[in-house]
Amino acid sequence: MQVQVHTDDHIQGGESLAQWIQDEAGTRLARFRDYITRVEVFLTDVDAGKSGAEDKRCRIEARVASRQPVAVTAEADKMAAAFISAVDKLMRALDADLGRAKDRHGRDTIRDAQE
Repeated sequence: MQVQVHTDDHIQGGESLAQWIQDEAGTRLARFRDYITRVEVFLTDVDAGKSGAEDKRCRIEARVASRQPVAVTAEADKMAAAFISAVDKLMRALDADLGRAKDRHGRDTIRDAQE
């Protein structure tokens, strides 16, 4: 699973922030490792450097093998809180998306059929 981190010009942290995000994403999304090919994390400061409530935004897009990408967004006061919230949302979204691909006995459903 490849993790790519993209930031805007107003995000502080550089390489250490990117490494932390890669480590956290790898740990938190480990159970989806067989399904996810790439995770892209987009970090932005909504107020462009001004301080404000919930002005940090994290958008995560997960590329799932043989399925449509899954994307989530979260906002918070701190970048770490926005990222953790977005990863939690992504885990729930992946559970729902991948759960629909299996029937109640764990077998593939018709939804996985390639056309």
